[in-house]
Amino acid sequence: MAKKKNAFTLIELLVVISVLGVLVAVLLPNLIGVRARARDSAKKNDLRQLKVSLRMYYNDFQAYPADDDNGGIVGCGDDGTLLCPNDDGSFAIGNDVYMKKMIDTTQFEYAQLDWGEDFLLATQLENASDADIAKSVSTCQVNTPVPSTYYICAD
Repeated sequence: MAKKKNAFTLIELLVVISVLGVLVAVLLPNLIGVRARARDSAKKNDLRQLKVSLRMYYNDFQAYPADDDNGGIVGCGDDGTLLCPNDDGSFAIGNDVYMKKMIDTTQFEYAQLDWGEDFLLATQLENASDADIAKSVSTCQVNTPVPSTYYICAD
């Protein structure tokens, strides 16, 4: 009498492998998109925090800080003439600290508008179909928006 073997057949193994392949093909692009959206969300949050800091600066000086014509903020240092962030990485003038740790200046561009009465912050997002992009263009009334760019203004 032959012994019965408890094993998988070749057909069963191929079915399992093909099902796993389909699951990976469906889930992998979604996981990659989640990471990009998370990075975009962090960038937008950083700009919101910088906006609050700029508004505090405005309350103290009745104008937003100047820009350096290259997308940087000029408003740090005791006399407000140094490029932000300060040497310690902060956005501060004297004892007035607007941000303890300034966000990465390569992640955004800044422009002072209307002789210090307004400003525009811009950052590139990885997800070009982010719904907040169109809303930010409308809110900040950007005349010639750059594709995939999210904007924040003084409102």
